[in-house]
Amino acid sequence: MKRNNIGLANGIDLLDARIGGKALLCSDDFFAEMNNLTQFPDAIFVPDKYTERGKWMDGWESRRKREKGHDWCILQLGVAGTVRMFDIDTAHFFGNHAPIASIEGAFAPDCTEEELDNLQWFPLLQQVPLARGSQNLFVPDQQKTVTHVRLNMFPDGGIARLRAYGQPNPSWKPSVDDVRFSLLEGEVDLAALRNGAQALLCSDMFFGEMSNLIAPGRARVMGEGWETRRSRRVGSDWIVVRLGATGTVSGVVLDTNHFKGNFPESASVFGVYAPQATLTELSSPRLPWREIVPRTTLAAHEERFFRNEIVAQGPFDHVMLRIYPDGGVSRMRIYGQPTSDV
Repeated sequence: MKRNNIGLANGIDLLDARIGGKALLCSDDFFAEMNNLTQFPDAIFVPDKYTERGKWMDGWESRRKREKGHDWCILQLGVAGTVRMFDIDTAHFFGNHAPIASIEGAFAPDCTEEELDNLQWFPLLQQVPLARGSQNLFVPDQQKTVTHVRLNMFPDGGIARLRAYGQPNPSWKPSVDDVRFSLLEGEVDLAALRNGAQALLCSDMFFGEMSNLIAPGRARVMGEGWETRRSRRVGSDWIVVRLGATGTVSGVVLDTNHFKGNFPESASVFGVYAPQATLTELSSPRLPWREIVPRTTLAAHEERFFRNEIVAQGPFDHVMLRIYPDGGVSRMRIYGQPTSDV
């Protein structure tokens, strides 16, 4: 079953494993590992899959507690930020879900795993009841910038995923994605998921989620890119990305990694500064979109860096990638410099 996507209204998932979110420590994960909590794909259920400890579950599941207390898990956000909504997802946990949960937060950007015991926790979400086999959405009791969260479940049980949707406070430090390119001083990836960018709209994403386009790292397989169905029509498919910050554009990367028989024939990139635009306006040709990279022929399984081809630098706060007529692109990077005024 497809889970509801609440990210567009509440920011990005700050715990997403693709941007570095991870579980660090837990009281118990006897039946299912804590690392599953931050995985990007929705949890799945495999009826006949078992381990030596019992039924395999795609989530975090502790053993049945036979003494006082409750189970807990400490997680580190992929990027520090303010959480606007939690999704405590108990997908596929029916007779073994955690019935009650609470969440605490901490801000400790330089904390090592050895120092976790010294974190100063403050409440983000008081005890709440959880429905079995469901998404459980909650607005935090207070919104503070956090680097870590502690998920408590009372007394024990299973939780499939923990999503922490919110506004990131990125450091804008170069990542492993950036050091492979000859970047100019001050250039950052304005379209990186880790830097707060969001894929907002697309014409189609039948084979590959639109958020894959701005995920960290090169795609490991074809399914980790953005791919549209065979359109069988004249025209182009497109995707709109809101940048993590308004900025000027000086470099663009388009990567068709693993797309060999289904890459687009060509592509072009456009930008606009429209901070108040609605989603319907962003999908309308009435906005003054400006061409950043003119329509260019693409090749199979290739990463291309565009700099000399750029014809408009902005500043922009949204970009649109158009592919002709359809196909798959695994990653797009928009390099430039953030600007505070336009």
